[in-house]
Amino acid sequence: MVVLNKIYTRTGDAGETALGNGTRVPKHSLRVAAYGTVDEANATIGLARLHATGGMEEALARIQNDLFDLGADLCRPDMAKDAEAEYPPLRMTDAQVARLEAEIDAMNGDLEPLRSFILPGGSELAAHLHLARTVSRRAERLTVELAGEEEVNPAAIKYINRLSDWCFVASRVANGNGKDDVLWVPGANR
Repeated sequence: MVVLNKIYTRTGDAGETALGNGTRVPKHSLRVAAYGTVDEANATIGLARLHATGGMEEALARIQNDLFDLGADLCRPDMAKDAEAEYPPLRMTDAQVARLEAEIDAMNGDLEPLRSFILPGGSELAAHLHLARTVSRRAERLTVELAGEEEVNPAAIKYINRLSDWCFVASRVANGNGKDDVLWVPGANR
């Protein structure tokens, strides 16, 4: 259980932070950048939720919770030592990835195939989902870069990859099932 009685601790004043296993690292470390960008993606999902209703709002709420799981996973290195930990580390699962895939497939079932690239925009919800998509892609790039240097849970990489796809398809749903998508017109302003 998390208990936050005091928000500032002064332990990071020298430019370091603690990972989930207690190891202190520079705040600019790749691992911190990866889970920090996941947190940023979560904040953009929160903005999208302000404009969502019904099933879309519920799905975004689930995703926000999953993104905290993802951040917890990424802030805990040394997966090989999970069994030795006092508390079992929270790790992303393939079931979370499968849920996103099922939701993508369900949303995509009502959409016309794309014949052009889409410009971010349309409705307020769609615009926020496009922002969340791009931040999720940045989080994915950082997580993949981290995986090139340290062990990263494969389900974590899959989840953040699927999330950007989810946001793209959800943006089309938010734009009248694609009818109000803003299409790219190559060379339109030459």
